[in-house]
Amino acid sequence: MTVFAASDVMAAGARQALGEAGRRIPDDVALIGFDDSAVARHLDPALTSVRQPIEEMGRTMARVLLKEIASETQEYPQIVLPTELVVRDSS
Repeated sequence: MTVFAASDVMAAGARQALGEAGRRIPDDVALIGFDDSAVARHLDPALTSVRQPIEEMGRTMARVLLKEIASETQEYPQIVLPTELVVRDSS
């Protein structure tokens, strides 16, 4: 079984609940978070997590916002930035 949490902090909570239920990570359950925060690196076992390009997300959103303000249009482009799976001991 695999548990994928929406954030590393949520994965830390899931890790605690799984441990209380007698489940071992990664032997019984693979656990994956999202954000690749410091939490991911400091959990035991270290958490596999999806890394997002946070700075590029901010730059991209600023460009889109400024373009929208300047042109006064309401175009909402769909922009997909690359992510990276950082595999650690929890999966």
